[in-house]
Formats: sequence, structure tokens, C-alpha cells
Amino acid sequence: MTPSIRASSIKPSPTLSLDSKAKALKAGGVDVVNFGAGEPDFDTPDNIKEAAIKAINDGFTKYTPVGGTDELKTSVIEKFKQDNNLEYEKNEIIVSCGAKHSLYNIAGALFNPGDEIIIPAPYWVSYPDQALLHDAVPVIAETDESNSFRITPQTLESCLSDKTKALILNSPSNPTGLAYDQNSLEEIAELAIKHDFYIISDEIYEKIVYDGFRHSSIASLGKDIKERTIVVNGLSKSHAMTGWRIGFAAGPKEIVGAMTKIQSQSTSNPTSIAQKAAVEALTGTQDFIPLMVSEFDKRRLYIIERLNKIEGITCSKPLGAFYVFPNI
Repeated sequence: MTPSIRASSIKPSPTLSLDSKAKALKAGGVDVVNFGAGEPDFDTPDNIKEAAIKAINDGFTKYTPVGGTDELKTSVIEKFKQDNNLEYEKNEIIVSCGAKHSLYNIAGALFNPGDEIIIPAPYWVSYPDQALLHDAVPVIAETDESNSFRITPQTLESCLSDKTKALILNSPSNPTGLAYDQNSLEEIAELAIKHDFYIISDEIYEKIVYDGFRHSSIASLGKDIKERTIVVNGLSKSHAMTGWRIGFAAGPKEIVGAMTKIQSQSTSNPTSIAQKAAVEALTGTQDFIPLMVSEFDKRRLYIIERLNKIEGITCSKPLGAFYVFPNI
């Protein structure tokens, strides 16, 4: 039996495959340092776990609306307002089974066969394959360490064509830890408006930043860029909830409506119990986050110092996320 052409055009997620192998070795008694998946090694805070337990005990275990409960959407809207100076209506919000699922829904709702999707390199491994799964064409934009791996206006313009549909912007970034300052975002926004393409803004690491850096969402720069931006976020990294599978996206109601329709034919709603936990994550105490970030910062400085002592290796400081990207 032969798999479909579409399935044959992609490869399994390298990070998840590597993570699975590392966990299997560890289960077999091998001492493994697992650098596979991008996953906080902290436990989910107790108040979030307690909210999930209460949901189970209260019988909140049935289907919910496809795109998330009103309670959770309200919490997401408030999060965008407080953290990002962005205002959305409920029909501009969708809750999915993780930010990865949100991105997949965006691809289904936005990409047509032959559309070109600009992806700055280095990039998270799933971006190109999600484009290919929807018959779109990944256009890889090479970046340079001298500019902290940010895509410049010149590089971005060189990648544009009459088939350009979107730019995937990941800030802070997996795998480099780069983060875009407001000036860089304004330059990108100007080009998106001028050349009429969408921004898919993956902001899953927004809470994990260092050295006083302040995250800004490109969608907050004005009405024109907000209308062509879909912001993706979630709780996996900020609240150590990778296995809970809660992500969310905000954008134009037409795109979000299409995403909801696609989700209705795939997973339906995210897990009801995880949605209750997500409300607590967004509205309860946030004291856990700075403690986690402080520990990540110690590790960042520790590993960078030691990498830079190795002959032939240099490693600059990432501004966000929990990765380093050495030059070897």
C-alpha cells in the first residue's frame, strides 16, 4: 500500500523523533541529556493542576464549542489586551490543541496551492512541512549572525514575488533565541502593508526574555498591520504545559472563522479539562513565570560561557526562549 503524495512529501518532526529516542534510552537505563524537544523541565504550577482536577470532579468533561469556551476566549482576549495592547472580539479568537495546531489551522485557512510562504532561517522545523502539506511553497530567507539572525528589509524584499502570501515571524525564536525590537518590526510591517502579504506571528516564547528585553507584537503597531496579522501563542512554554495542548490564535474574523471550520472537521474542541486549566493559567497568579525565567537565565549564561571557552566555537547571547545557537 502506497501513502499519498502529500504524506510522502514531508518528514516526521525531527524534534519529536529525537525526543522519543532520548526518552526510550533513558527508560532503558542510559544516562541521557535530552536536547531534543523544546520543553520546560518544570512542573505545571499547582494552581493550574488543581483547576483541572476541579473540572473533572465537577463533570466538565463534555464537548465544548469548537474554538474554545467563552470563558477561555474572554481570558485570552484579556491577555492580549494586558500583555500586547491588542483588542479582539470573540469571533477573532480560536483556541486549538497547542500553538502547533493553531499554525496548522492557519495554513489550511490561508494557503492556496502555489502560494509562497517566506520562512527566515534558521527556523522551527515544522514551518516548511506545514506549508508543503497545504501545497504551498516554502521560500527560505537566509539570515546572518551579524544581524542576530533577524531578517532584514533587504532580504525580505529579495524573497517577494507575485505569489507571496505570508511571512512567518517567530519572535523570540526557536532555535536562535533572536527577538525583534520595535524598529525591526516596523520595517517588516511597512513591507507587509506595501506588498500586501500576511504576517503569521508566532509569539509562543514571549514570556521568556532576558537582559531587560520587552517583547512587542507586530500586530500592535497599527490598524493596517493588525488586519493582516495572525498572532499565535499558547501556554506550553510560559506555564510548563506542553502536554496539556492549549494554544490560541487571534486575527481577522474571516481567517479565524475558516480556522474554526477546519478544526471542526479534525479535532473538534481542545480538551475541556485543559481549557479550564488554561483559564486559571491566564487569570491566576503569574508568580511562577519570573522564577522559571530566572532559572533559564542562569542556565543560558552558564552554557554560553562554557561554549565560548571551547576552541573553534563561538556563541552569542540569545534574547529569548531557552536555546543557544553556537557557531561551530
